[in-house]
Amino acid sequence: MAPRRHIARYEVTGRTPMDLLPDPAPLATRLQNTLLRYHSIADSEWRIARKTKDAVVWRKPSEEFSGYLYKAQGVVEDITNRIVDHIRPGPYRLDWDSLMTTMDIVETFEENCCVMRYTTAGQLWNIIAPREFVDFSYTTSYEDGLLSCGVSLNYGEVRPNFVRGFNHPCGWFCVPLKDYPSHSLLTGYIQTELRGMLPQSAVDTAMASTLTNFYSDLKKALKS
Repeated sequence: MAPRRHIARYEVTGRTPMDLLPDPAPLATRLQNTLLRYHSIADSEWRIARKTKDAVVWRKPSEEFSGYLYKAQGVVEDITNRIVDHIRPGPYRLDWDSLMTTMDIVETFEENCCVMRYTTAGQLWNIIAPREFVDFSYTTSYEDGLLSCGVSLNYGEVRPNFVRGFNHPCGWFCVPLKDYPSHSLLTGYIQTELRGMLPQSAVDTAMASTLTNFYSDLKKALKS
């Protein structure tokens, strides 16, 4: 009976399954559990992809698609709440993230849970063309800090001149350093399927450099 009700709904509203937003509560729970699992992966399973003064980036084959799951980690000089306010959807993110070109909140379920649509700039001399994403975002407590996580949704029409990318479960753990509470350890897990006809080597180069640039841009924004 359930499939018939769904079909009737699409016919009456003129919508397709792509247009329906998910129930946020079970999706948030699944997403949080997935990120906690990533956060417990043994160090021996990761291989270093890039290292700078701001962050170290590792990678391992993703369980979600044919690319990599990336792990990034670095110490950021600021308190946890302020750092996460700059990362999650909101007024700060577009001001400092050099990769993000537009961001709109499509739906707000509650203060810490929303759907956002955003676009990214071209990369590697535009070998990687601009991308568009529609992501479900959820922020919750983790130990003495916060976890802000997200996953892409198949929702809405793709904007002209953009390729629709897809973020498999991603997230940022931010916790204060025990001996230096004014500093925080920021650990991210990112697995982005850029889609389109791209050489894998270009994707790998872009992902590693994008993550280290994320840390340097964030640090500059927090100091300004």
